[in-house]
Amino acid sequence: MAIQKKSELLKGKKALIMGVANDKSIAWGIASELKAHDADLAFTYMGDQILKRLEPLAKEAESDILIPCNVSSEESLDIAFDTLKKTWPEFDMLVHAIAYSDKEELKGSYVDTTLDNFMNTMHISCYSFTSVMRRAKDMMPVGGSAITLSYYGAQKVMPFYNVMGIAKAALEASTRYLAADLGPNYGIRVNAVSAGPMKTLAGSAIGGARNTFRHNIETAPLRRAVTLEELGGTAVYLLSDLGGAVTGETHFVDCGFNVVGMKKVEG
Repeated sequence: MAIQKKSELLKGKKALIMGVANDKSIAWGIASELKAHDADLAFTYMGDQILKRLEPLAKEAESDILIPCNVSSEESLDIAFDTLKKTWPEFDMLVHAIAYSDKEELKGSYVDTTLDNFMNTMHISCYSFTSVMRRAKDMMPVGGSAITLSYYGAQKVMPFYNVMGIAKAALEASTRYLAADLGPNYGIRVNAVSAGPMKTLAGSAIGGARNTFRHNIETAPLRRAVTLEELGGTAVYLLSDLGGAVTGETHFVDCGFNVVGMKKVEG
């Protein structure tokens, strides 16, 4: 099904999307909404398996810019941004939707996290955003903007989230520091979107995902889960001039789950 155009709000704006895994991923929800508002898109990917899923989505988004990139490699990041620069000397928006941890280590207790997995999780899920922005800042004009993806497990203990919660907490702190660094001299805004649980490929790797998803619906004030279109709409707001005075924030899109201390017990 083709992306339906909604407006020309982002006409002439270019967005780099990093982290689309398939058509159910949050990154795709964001990318499709940006395209619906007339943005031009470019994508990075890691590995042939992801490329096979990404190619038809990129075609739907009328994009032929697909660049291989392994964010755990500084050399790969250099090559990726040098490649993009040949087509787009400048771009306006960046979406960082990349995270990884060994799913076996998310099953037990945080205290049992191995050093290797801790370092790898922090590198890919947190530091990569800083590494990406260090390269992106010189290609983004004044008024450029970037977002990354977080989750409530960064601020409160959530079952089976373990070391990923630590990485997301660091990512939210990085968002604030990047906003402070890139605002004064580059005019770039940096924000994080904290989405509620969703049935995504990344979410399915977390133990007890079904129970977490159901609990979110039963507890959130809106009594439902967030949709990809709603997450995409939030991204449009934060990345466009509509969010022109917003930077350094972690914006919750979780149907209000984060404001509830305890679910009301009836009777």
